[in-house]
Amino acid sequence: QVQLVESGGGLVPPGGSLRLSCAASGSILRIQSMGWYRQAPGRERETVGYIITSGRTTYADSVKGRFTISRDNAKNTVYLQMNSLKPEDTAVYYCTDFNAWGQGTQVTVSS
Repeated sequence: QVQLVESGGGLVPPGGSLRLSCAASGSILRIQSMGWYRQAPGRERETVGYIITSGRTTYADSVKGRFTISRDNAKNTVYLQMNSLKPEDTAVYYCTDFNAWGQGTQVTVSS
């Protein structure tokens, strides 16, 4: 069983940047792909993007060109670099290996 812990959320003004981290522990050898999702109040959870073992990434259109997913296999950590943040990016962000989910980290974009 993999345990995932997100960190790095916070309050940032529009146009700012944040980097979220997702640290994995447990049976990490089974991790193949990792994804980031987000859920805003009153809305369904939506895909932000994901990264597969080869390092190839895929992004939702709403974040393409602004967000970047990367992974450090030595640290068992996946990152979500978020630039040019907008108020509509406000949400709780979750990472997943498509079996386990982290507890989420709040990102608030507001002036």
